Formats: sequence, C-alpha cells, structure tokens
Amino acid sequence: MTATSALPLALIQLETPPADVVARIGEQPRWFIEALGLQPDDYVIVRPHLGESLPQFDQIGGAILSGSWAMVTDHAEWSERSAAWVRAALEAQLPLLGVCYGHQLMAYALGGKVADNPNGWERGLLPVVCDAAARRDNLLAALPERFSVWLSHRQSVLVPPPQAQVLAASEKDGCQILRYSPQALSVQFHPEFSRRIMRACLPPGVSDSGADIDGDDWARELLLAFWQQTRPQASQAQGA
Repeated sequence: MTATSALPLALIQLETPPADVVARIGEQPRWFIEALGLQPDDYVIVRPHLGESLPQFDQIGGAILSGSWAMVTDHAEWSERSAAWVRAALEAQLPLLGVCYGHQLMAYALGGKVADNPNGWERGLLPVVCDAAARRDNLLAALPERFSVWLSHRQSVLVPPPQAQVLAASEKDGCQILRYSPQALSVQFHPEFSRRIMRACLPPGVSDSGADIDGDDWARELLLAFWQQTRPQASQAQGA
C-alpha cells in the first residue's frame, strides 16, 4: 500500500471456475491482480459463495464484482446477498465496477432485467461502440468510439435499471456499459482478459473467434482508470 494509506480494493469473486480452468489460469481474482499489477496490500479477496461476509464500506476503497460461470437468474443465496450489498454500496457512494456476471448482478440489483441473450452466446474478441454520452463520462472520455473487447456470456442485461445510462453496445448486446451513479459502472465484457485467459475459459473445441488485440487495449485502460479512481488522489475526480 502506498504512503497515502489507501484502503484496499475488494475483489469480489462470484463463484468458482471449473476445475480445469482453475488448473490452467487460477481463479478470477488472480486475473484482476495480474491485469492491474496489484501488490498484496492493494486488495482483499471476498468469496460470498463460500459464505464470506461482504466488506464494510469504510474498510475498502472500492470493489470489483467478477465474472462467473453461474447465472444471475438462478438466484443463488450468495448472489442475492451480493445484490443486496450492491444496493447498499450504491447508497454509500462506494466506487463499484461490475464485470460480466458482476455487470448483470448490478443491473438486476438495481431494478433491471437479466435473462438469456436472445441473440445467443456472444464470445471472442468483438467490437463495442460507445454512445455520444460516453464522451462526457469521466471514466470513459479517453476511450475511442469503437474498440475491441473480450466477451463470453450467454445472459445479458435486456432492460437496464431506470436510473442507469447505457454508454456502449455491441452487435448482439445493447447494454455493454452501464453507468448507475458517479461512482458505479458496469461492463459486460472482460477488461481483465487476455487471449490466454479467454482460451482457457472456453470449452474444448470452441473457438474464441477473434484475432489478438491490435494496438491499445482500451478495455484494460478502463480497468486501470477505475482502479486509479479508488485511490485517495482521485477521490474528488470520480463520476460522469
């Protein structure tokens, strides 16, 4: 931890990957730790699916809600408990970033509709296109209008929460980025992914249907920008 005594980032792991995935690349927190270059004092890992309590808001600087092989529509106890925590975290103005399952969970928790994507399984390295409103969002303003992201999901946010602003879409999913408050954002894609992670997460014989990212990894830049916003020096610079 830095000399500014920053509070740690909570990496909220939502369920466990299949055993073969864990054997190859570890579990979800490891992917974020590597993507952000986190040091041990920079983060805490919370596993609601193992019965662990979600963190107190005054003990963390922000939280990332991970992807999962589970489905929000299964309404598992740990998922519903995490959804209640999301609602309270939003009230507390805690910086939040939901990723894939975390994105869907945040939208569901705040009144949106999550269900099977009628356009099917969206996977691979695919383009997303930002809305004009993204140019005015503090976290997204530096991103280009169109950039490539790693995707793998069968369910989607079909109807965003009433207070949410849709900031990006893809060909198969109209809610790729949602802004809920100046502190809370979620993305359907995986900014923590690399091709190695993507390939390890797919079933044997299934193609990741995309080339390597050519040029800047803008999704990763978004992830890094969120991490910086949870730090003390950025505490006055959050929001849209």
